[in-house]
Amino acid sequence: MKSKFLILCFAMSVFSHCNVLPFQKKESNDNMLLAAIGILATASDWVWDLPPGFPVPSVPSDNPMSRAKVELGRHLFNEKILSGDESMSCGSCHIQSLAFADGKDFPTGITNVAHPRNSQHLSNVAYMPRLTWSNPRMTSLEIQARAPMFGESPIELGLSSNVFLDKLRAKSIYQTLFRNAYGNAESAVNEQNVRFAIASFQRSLISGNSKYDQYAFRNNKSALNASEIRGMNLFNGEVAECFHCHGGFNFTDTSFHGGAKEEFFYHSNGIHDDAYYAGQSSNKRGLFDLTGIASDTGKFRAPSLRNIGVTYPYMHDGSFMCDNANNPNITIGKTKTDCARDALTKVVDHYRSGGQNHTAKDSTLIRAFTITNSQRDDMVNFLLALTDEEFLTNPRFASPF
Repeated sequence: MKSKFLILCFAMSVFSHCNVLPFQKKESNDNMLLAAIGILATASDWVWDLPPGFPVPSVPSDNPMSRAKVELGRHLFNEKILSGDESMSCGSCHIQSLAFADGKDFPTGITNVAHPRNSQHLSNVAYMPRLTWSNPRMTSLEIQARAPMFGESPIELGLSSNVFLDKLRAKSIYQTLFRNAYGNAESAVNEQNVRFAIASFQRSLISGNSKYDQYAFRNNKSALNASEIRGMNLFNGEVAECFHCHGGFNFTDTSFHGGAKEEFFYHSNGIHDDAYYAGQSSNKRGLFDLTGIASDTGKFRAPSLRNIGVTYPYMHDGSFMCDNANNPNITIGKTKTDCARDALTKVVDHYRSGGQNHTAKDSTLIRAFTITNSQRDDMVNFLLALTDEEFLTNPRFASPF
């Protein structure tokens, strides 16, 4: 607070020594005050409340974190004005109780046209150096936001002009929130600041209080039971070798944070064969769609396994889903855990079989291995222990509407 006071004093003292003509005095004073407020708004008051074992995320220098910006972003993330017909928001396909995924094979936008890939969850998205399933050009949350907002193939939020900015300006709550975040509410309501605020909110979505975290980082050795510990050892061992693609604190080989070397990889994990991809449209063949390189066919980014107990169906196209008998949306009495357990059993069975024959598959990583069904169940139990129940209900991340 003291540092902010000094900034304000400095700003006002600088402005007070400017040469101002008499007829300019009131307007200049107003502008000086707004500029001073802007300095306060951009002075970072953000403190990362990181779980044990988590590094500080890398944040773009042109979009520093602030509490006011995150709060604005939380509203905008859930604001339906940000869609062409005001029927959807970012939160429509990224639901907190599902770790900001949506539980569907493929999401649909305002025109009800299906997206070619599954909605990824946003747990710890601050650590991702590349976003989406297979687009290496998506290097930041600020850039990625343009795709759902303005993309035409497929249409998601379906914005085609900046009329939505006028709608935001007309709401008193956004006059206040933009002023708090950027200073001058009128000029601050622009397309870039909307994207930057949403990105700031997304970076705040830190999840690290699962049963596994309690066991590994908070010295609670009773947090995992015997089956989950056996599953963890298999996961990180040389038989299953899951950790090669899903390692580290964020359970993915794609992660980046302050002071760390950027790493990102794309894999074909053998869920489909060559014939399948040969018959797919041009937006469903993975990294190949961007590079045109045959060996990139079917390659996608390995997602974080955080909160995997609520992020089914699994894979980029929802290939692995629970049977209807275990689906809580279909069968009364079933839970998310029932569905996840069923679907994850299929996932582990897929990997232990070595997957389908696919030219681009990395056979050094995706190859058959031998475990018993009991060991498979241990691995599933461990994966379910990666879900952070607190994250799914934390009011800091909830829709304000």
